[in-house]
Amino acid sequence: MHDAIVNASPWVKRFAAALPKEGVVLDLACGSGRHTALLASLGHHILAVDQDISVIELLKSDAVHIQKFDLEGSDWPLQDQQFSGIVVTNYLYRPFLEELPKMLSEGGVFIYETFAQGNATFGKPSNPNFLLNPGELLALAQRSGLKVIAYEDIYLDQPKPAMVQRICAVKGHLKGCIPLQFAD
Repeated sequence: MHDAIVNASPWVKRFAAALPKEGVVLDLACGSGRHTALLASLGHHILAVDQDISVIELLKSDAVHIQKFDLEGSDWPLQDQQFSGIVVTNYLYRPFLEELPKMLSEGGVFIYETFAQGNATFGKPSNPNFLLNPGELLALAQRSGLKVIAYEDIYLDQPKPAMVQRICAVKGHLKGCIPLQFAD
């Protein structure tokens, strides 16, 4: 579990503290469970979903529920569910992208990070279907009424060269957040 936490995305680590402690956090397309392990270590209840859950079965606990879903089928398997947070990394399936913000409860936090246009220069993924368009996550947040906490569309050299787009946004007001005050 420690290795999984060490390998967690720095973006997710940076904004994990913004996730509400009450409720359930969705780790969508959770893969090896690196973010599930991180969130569990921080005291969150998690629903980890993927089409292959064999790798993460060991993480199952009272706080970690694991479900096998076809996330790219004709029907959205998480219809009408609500989450206090949603974490997605290195995954993009546009037909259901608009559903994600709808699944956030009030004060819920959306942390999303995946590859962006220009990544083909560095290798896979190179298919435009799996690369975010410029500003795509910002536009999703705007259409969904989410408030953006942070956003980047950048080149990263670690862990390998890549073009990445990432966002952290909240539905409504971030609980426990102290408003910024500016001097005159």
